[in-house]
Amino acid sequence: MRDQGMAMPNGSAFFRNTDCEYFPCHANVDPDEFNCLFCYCPLYALGPRCGGDFTYTASGIKDCSGCTALHKGAAGAGLVKQRFGELADLARSHGKEMDA
Repeated sequence: MRDQGMAMPNGSAFFRNTDCEYFPCHANVDPDEFNCLFCYCPLYALGPRCGGDFTYTASGIKDCSGCTALHKGAAGAGLVKQRFGELADLARSHGKEMDA
């Protein structure tokens, strides 16, 4: 059964899915506060500017398995909001590439 987690004022800053086969997918986060809302990190596309705790694999793939920034309670939503302008710029620049 899906666990909606802690109730948040806007109803969208926290989501937990304890039925996920990978839950919790990152260590060092209290399972009761583990936020699955950003299962796929929207900051990943920012590469080294994401602000998270990541490494690169030997083959050059960004490895975010050590990052818990977006998964501790509702704080992750604030981090994404802080970086939204950069994400929007990135999306616009990719849109221009597609139009060319």
